[in-house]
Amino acid sequence: MTKKLSEKQKNITSNKVSEENNDRFATYDLGCAAALTTADFELLTLDRANPRKVQFVFRRDAGIEKVADDFWADRLEQKSRSYWDNVKNLKNRLYSN
Repeated sequence: MTKKLSEKQKNITSNKVSEENNDRFATYDLGCAAALTTADFELLTLDRANPRKVQFVFRRDAGIEKVADDFWADRLEQKSRSYWDNVKNLKNRLYSN
């Protein structure tokens, strides 16, 4: 059984960065960012332009959208310890500034 994405999830997973930055992929979701990091996609920066939330910006490499889509569809399988370590590392980066 596959899950339909809610409008909130669609907005989070659309992850469209402006046309001039089509070499980048961004998400506001910590869980999705941790999944991408666990899948060895390169985190380029944390965009703090919005004072209420931080955007995780990744290099757009082949397969990144599939990993994000699989994360939201609950089809992504990763090592749980690696995933959790990446959640903690990202949180440390969030709160270190």
